[in-house]
Amino acid sequence: MLIISSDLHLKDGTSGKSITVDEFRVFAERLGSVAYQASRRADGRYDPINVIDLVFVGDVFDLIRSERWLLGPTGKPETIRPWNDPQGDRFIHKIQSIVTAIIKHNQAGLSIFKKMSQGKIIQLPPATRSGQPDLKTSERISVPVRIHYMVGNHDWFLHLPGHDYDQIRKQIIEAMGLFNSDKPFPYEMKESYPLQEIARRYQVCARHGDMFDAMNYDKEAGRNVSTLGDAMTVELLTRFPYEVYRYVGMDLSPKLSEGLKELSNVRPAIVTPLWLGNLTNNYASDPQHADVIKKIWDQCAEDFLNLDFVQSHDKRFTFDTVDALEAALLFSRGLSLDALNSLAVWLNQKFMGNEKISISEHALEEDALKQGLARYVVYGHTHFHEVVPLDSYMQAGKLLNQVYFNAGTWHHYHNLTLQEPTKFKFVGLHVMTYLAFFEDGERGGRQFEAWSGSLSIPARPRGAPGDQG
Repeated sequence: MLIISSDLHLKDGTSGKSITVDEFRVFAERLGSVAYQASRRADGRYDPINVIDLVFVGDVFDLIRSERWLLGPTGKPETIRPWNDPQGDRFIHKIQSIVTAIIKHNQAGLSIFKKMSQGKIIQLPPATRSGQPDLKTSERISVPVRIHYMVGNHDWFLHLPGHDYDQIRKQIIEAMGLFNSDKPFPYEMKESYPLQEIARRYQVCARHGDMFDAMNYDKEAGRNVSTLGDAMTVELLTRFPYEVYRYVGMDLSPKLSEGLKELSNVRPAIVTPLWLGNLTNNYASDPQHADVIKKIWDQCAEDFLNLDFVQSHDKRFTFDTVDALEAALLFSRGLSLDALNSLAVWLNQKFMGNEKISISEHALEEDALKQGLARYVVYGHTHFHEVVPLDSYMQAGKLLNQVYFNAGTWHHYHNLTLQEPTKFKFVGLHVMTYLAFFEDGERGGRQFEAWSGSLSIPARPRGAPGDQG
């Protein structure tokens, strides 16, 4: 049995929240249930599976969303950035410090993965002589989980070569119980022999999907370089709440401070100004804080656009990604927070649903699919789970289907409500998606399953972001 998931975005605790240990527990429980069902074969027999392959297709550790890019260990401003020399000593030390912090911050959840890899969690009843599960015995069969880590755009550093990075990877392997070696974690399945075997056995082609996103992948330089998306995350989405706290200081309520760190988790992103307005209306101790916060945003946006790294991506005589960012951010600079809120409401009402960007069309161009080596294509990156039929054809008298999947995410989001959006109402959800693929008559002869669930975020005190106070 093969399980594929993506985009856990485990953070170090400095910039936004990671998923909780509850999500890891829910996943382990669901995996046990799927393993039990997979043990029921197409001929009606119950035959316990003996191993599970679990493949994460990128953005497991979020090495970009961290205030450690802004601050050194002593609290002084940091100058190292993701677009500096990745083989420099200070750069490697920065990656090491963020990885160590992520492991520590998510230790309870990662230990569940490690126990799964050791066969300590997924345990199935044995089969009776008649080929049925023996539920009367206390005996259980341990099913180890081989966990494979592929990289995406938020953990691309783990694809870098070198002894120092091997040592960093060893840390992650130990913490998660990975099946990977300490050599560069693969970006494509062809970079790993175990993943090649998985691709062949299950006829699956899987990748993160960032290569279809110009903000987060450089087609000319490949995956081992930083991108505009890194710069925007560090210098705008991470720096902004830090600068608000730095300027407003003790007058900034903890709720406002924490809420600002959740900007990247607001859905749809087009209504992010509503989240800002919500926070300032509910938690700003001074009415003038809204103006101060807007000025800080404008300054952060301007500083971001003026970065040499950003300007180096601006192509002359071509309207490119940098030009689009400049247009959007400079336009927002001329508006007050209230005006931005009104614009966000109008855009959301007019274009609601258009933000669920699909990259499914790229699946049709996968060589493995065109050559008949793959029936299933799996991407991550967009956080938007979907199942899209690609083709159906006859081969040797058998009907075969080709299907695209997006593995969604494990994350929490703050979603704008349909009812009275102008009152800035949000509902928080933890979401989790995983895909299952089967072979040798597993799961009654079925080929795949796709599961996506939502878990409510625990209730907050009245007046928290999203409540009407």
